Amino acid sequence: MTRAPPHHDVADLGLAEVGQGRVEYADARMPVLRSIRQRFARERPLDGVRIAVCHHVTAETANLVRTLSAGGADVALCASNPLSTQDDVAAALVDRAGVAVHAFQGEDMATYYDHIERVVDTEPHVTMDDGADVISVLHSRRTELLPALLGGTEETTSGVLRLRALEAEGKLGFPVVAVGAAQTKRFFDDRYGTGQSTLDGILRATNTLLAGRVAVVFGYGWTGRGIALRARGAGSQVVVCEVDPLRALEAKLDGFEVMPALAAAAKGDIFITATGGRDVVRREHYELMRDGALLCNAGHFDVELNLADLRAVAPERRTVREHVEQHVAPDGRRLHLLAQGRVVNLAAAEGHPAAVMDVAFANQALVAEYIVRHAQELRPRVYDVPRELDHEISRLALASLGVEIDTLTDAQQSYLTSWELGT
Repeated sequence: MTRAPPHHDVADLGLAEVGQGRVEYADARMPVLRSIRQRFARERPLDGVRIAVCHHVTAETANLVRTLSAGGADVALCASNPLSTQDDVAAALVDRAGVAVHAFQGEDMATYYDHIERVVDTEPHVTMDDGADVISVLHSRRTELLPALLGGTEETTSGVLRLRALEAEGKLGFPVVAVGAAQTKRFFDDRYGTGQSTLDGILRATNTLLAGRVAVVFGYGWTGRGIALRARGAGSQVVVCEVDPLRALEAKLDGFEVMPALAAAAKGDIFITATGGRDVVRREHYELMRDGALLCNAGHFDVELNLADLRAVAPERRTVREHVEQHVAPDGRRLHLLAQGRVVNLAAAEGHPAAVMDVAFANQALVAEYIVRHAQELRPRVYDVPRELDHEISRLALASLGVEIDTLTDAQQSYLTSWELGT
């Protein structure tokens, strides 16, 4: 007898076969997560646990969901970005994996939040956020569900900022682990993943030549470092804008030009925000930009580029390519907004390569297991990923690459952990 699909809202279940192929292709490039899935299937550490996942609905996320399901979890999934959903993958998860998915490409904001509500309706024990939207809904409109929450995870730096604000006000209703702050996630995902995929999104959207262009990167955190490094590798002259003096000094010593945003606005050809803040590029910057400038965002939310100011400075607009909206100022200058100001690597490309998300989502899976096992010990606060999980993921990643490393001898270990030994 054919199994009825779970409650869902996706574009077209007829896309399931194509989506399943995409999921399997990604899975072949995610050996760390695959090894965790195999263990989960044997041990079932998440049996009976309801997990609400709000992430980009991509083939890589599908393999995370499959891993959670293999561990016994009942998973409901919605999108963390209206433009990043791969409709064929959403269909495959519903049709082939029996997952309740509420997401389709291009959903409006009303639908976006309705989909979050549908996932919250499952009364989850664990949340997995990419921007803290599920947690925000739980703390604002669905507070009756807070007592049942064992814990949650947060993927992004932007989301962690929101959660720390909740914690500081004494309003965080359950423990949350900042997966986005894990060393394996920051190092691998932010620097190498976003660094490469941001340029991929720019190139797919614009087909522009990066060599010889001035690329202005706002923010020199892990993501900004990766973008600056890859842009320089493509032949761009890279300018970094920062508000943190330590990061600005690091950018300078790494060989990049560092200057205030107003000075960079008059010099740049390509502008890329990666700060986690808002109104990074605004009216006074748009007024100084040269004809043909490209504007894009690699931060999580679409608030880094002030779009109201852009429309005020350059009110005439039209779509000139897919994901490229041309804004024309009264003086004839053309400023090009990519992917509506949303995260360009997902809205105009495919996001991180599967090998990158393998490590990031290994964190999510192991932290979910950690939350369930340690629920009685955790308190309503923001936790870092336990160091032993970071090391376990690194070990699995090295093993998948065929890399062996040394271990400390007993004498070396004693030397590093004793106060008696010294000069």
